[in-house]
Amino acid sequence: MKALPEGSTVISAGYGTRYMSNNVFYPYHQNTDFWYLSGFNEPDSAMILEKNDSERGYKQTMFIPPKNPSAELWDGPRTGVEGVKELFAADEAFDSERFPMFIKDALLSKHVFMDSPVLNPSILSENTVKSMVDFAKNQRSIKPLSVLIQELRIIKSDYEIEVMKKSGQISAKSFIEAMKWTSPEFTEAQLWAKLDYECRMRGSSILAYVPVVASGPNGLSMHYVRNDMKMNDGDLVLVDCGGEYNGYASDITRTWPVNGKFTEPQRELYQAVLNVNKACIKLCSEKANISLHGIHSVSTRLMKEELAKIGFKVNTWELERVLYPHHVGHYLGLDVHDCHDLDRSRKLKKNMVVTIEPGIYVPYDNRFPEKYQGIAIRIEDNCVIGDEEPYVLTATAPKEVVDIEYCCANTN
Repeated sequence: MKALPEGSTVISAGYGTRYMSNNVFYPYHQNTDFWYLSGFNEPDSAMILEKNDSERGYKQTMFIPPKNPSAELWDGPRTGVEGVKELFAADEAFDSERFPMFIKDALLSKHVFMDSPVLNPSILSENTVKSMVDFAKNQRSIKPLSVLIQELRIIKSDYEIEVMKKSGQISAKSFIEAMKWTSPEFTEAQLWAKLDYECRMRGSSILAYVPVVASGPNGLSMHYVRNDMKMNDGDLVLVDCGGEYNGYASDITRTWPVNGKFTEPQRELYQAVLNVNKACIKLCSEKANISLHGIHSVSTRLMKEELAKIGFKVNTWELERVLYPHHVGHYLGLDVHDCHDLDRSRKLKKNMVVTIEPGIYVPYDNRFPEKYQGIAIRIEDNCVIGDEEPYVLTATAPKEVVDIEYCCANTN
């Protein structure tokens, strides 16, 4: 609020409940921008912030579902109007149903910051509210809110870093248990269940995203999420998974042999990707004066060099469009793909958190050495940008060949 001009009003809405079919709802997940501003995690809520000359500098008005014994009998207790003032520092609070009455005046402020209600299921999506928004747009421009919040979110506080350390540790330990448990007798779906179980048992509230559990050639698809095939002896399994802890996501990818032992071609290709992963992680500091785009350029150059050592003869197009078609990383935080409106060309600053995830996916194509065809490998870590060196949140998830094979050999 300090950064906004005088006469500014911020309107932020949480998500409503989302349904997969009639009366069957998805697990609730709050709008992360609203959560960042308020910490409030109940559906059908909203907040209006008005800049003023008080000691605090702004007035906070919240709109939340009221206490309702009948609804709470079914859905559990609600914070209620008095509770939200006591626990969430609201200056004023009202039932959610009264939000349309307040938004009309708020939209007439000199400067209004609010995101489009069309894309997300929230109390802003009501037809009455949309008509008011259309009216306000005819009077003056409404400026987007999310980009402003993302500029705050991209630099994590020390407290946020501590939460993300815990999130990374939980997921890393879950990967260890998954490696120990993996066997050709199981399916991808069962491995998914194992990861989910291990994350939740260690404190994650939910998996941060639908995981990729891709065995054998299924790994050639970047976002394979069917996760329903039997895992075969002699194949690798590529697992992209992470838990969410106190709202903050982790995002780890490891690739390991289903039977616990890498074949020679698998080992050679794996080591090539691992070398690129480790070299790129070393660049995650302010001292390196580089952006994620810059790290990606380094990763493609290094990947080409590593592949040449084991007999690949590829041009840049084949590398970047076929073998390694995705970016080396993205921002990480409350969302897995955090701060999505912020370009990856900005220089990395201390307490940004990014992923580093080079990969190689060799199709059944005779342009590439036959012994590597059908092999897919990705290795992904989460890194806090430091002054001179990164802090790797996922360092305890095994990724050296010897460590992976040791884990796989020590079955439960």
